[in-house]
Amino acid sequence: MPNPCTPDDKISPFHKGLGFLDNPATPEQIAELGWNLLREDFSLPLAVLYRGKLEHNLRWMQQFVEEYRVKLAPHGKTTMAPRLFEMQLEAGAWGITLATAHQTRIAYLHGVRRVLMANQLVGKQNMAIVAKLLDDPAFDYYCLVDSAEQIEQLGNYFRSAGKRVQVLVELGPDGGRTGVRKAGQLHSVLTALDQSRGTLSLAGVEVFEGVLDDEIQIRSLLGRAVSVTRTLLDCGRFDRNPAILTGAGSAWYDVVAEAFSAAAFGDKVEVVLRPGCYLTHDVGSYRRAQERILAHNPIAQRMRSGLIPALQVWAYVQSIPEKEKAIVALGERDAAFDSGLPMPALHFRPGNSAPIPAPSAWALTKMMDQHAYLLIAEGDNIRVGDMIAFDISHPCLTFDKWRCLPVVDTDYTAVDVVQTFF
Repeated sequence: MPNPCTPDDKISPFHKGLGFLDNPATPEQIAELGWNLLREDFSLPLAVLYRGKLEHNLRWMQQFVEEYRVKLAPHGKTTMAPRLFEMQLEAGAWGITLATAHQTRIAYLHGVRRVLMANQLVGKQNMAIVAKLLDDPAFDYYCLVDSAEQIEQLGNYFRSAGKRVQVLVELGPDGGRTGVRKAGQLHSVLTALDQSRGTLSLAGVEVFEGVLDDEIQIRSLLGRAVSVTRTLLDCGRFDRNPAILTGAGSAWYDVVAEAFSAAAFGDKVEVVLRPGCYLTHDVGSYRRAQERILAHNPIAQRMRSGLIPALQVWAYVQSIPEKEKAIVALGERDAAFDSGLPMPALHFRPGNSAPIPAPSAWALTKMMDQHAYLLIAEGDNIRVGDMIAFDISHPCLTFDKWRCLPVVDTDYTAVDVVQTFF
């Protein structure tokens, strides 16, 4: 039986120095090894996924999109973990969303055959990566366009390569990120696409509402996308049938589902939502978004449950230098901190039977590269060597700090391993 991550089967494989896996073990082989988090079979700090919670979130989101009769293409940049892509596709996802040519290639090499690249494809080597993948007629690929200049560059490259590329016109709001702003810009994009017909194939319309934080503005942008899609349908401008209409990050997917499904395009349009962080969820901005959804969305309310955090980072207490301060071996190299510091969730003392909830008053006040300052109270039952599990905010920037994450069951025994490819 191959060790999934290291030639030395006496050493836990889940550590920062891990290299890419050439022959990863199967879930069954991982389970046979019996590694257990509470038995200290792993090197900490360590990012950990929980199988039952992942499965819950997979089912929840798939049911949500099916209630709206729309499709799901989860954003793979969140995890860059082919094992998780596989789980999402097996649960019913239409495809995987990605952001770069490199990410697209990684997904393809691990079996993904439909990629919506929610970004502009720019640059010779990036185009070369995609052109090579398009040698496979089974590979269904889409990228975004928002300018005549970009379309000209795409057209010239792929014409010379003898390949055809499906593109989506991206619409964007004033002050936002990429995307067509005005009617004149849209006209120039459509004119350029006409000139590249046969090489670039117009497949649909795309927006990313996540650059806005006001629901009224978001609904206005979505309404514009519906209007443009309807106009292009009426003019017969799409080369794909059904055309694609796509949007939705991880915060406003409910509003996107409502707006796009209400357009009642029928079988003329395939609506595709692209949230990514739902799989692991978090305790920061996405928890707040989920609370809003559960409070206002009728379908989410009928489902009688919500998304739950499925990712934690575990670390040891390494020093208690002051009565109200503990130093934890957890740092900015280990967990996201851009949307809020990790939050203590569980406290475990090796040798005890199970973790207990961390005191509500415990909180991180500062993080450095490899250390975190934990605020405690004088007399708290905390010792050097204790293990603390931290909930995180913004899973994207936690996943990219880890090469390998164990998936554990309710007994904290590893049942699978997830490798990332950032």
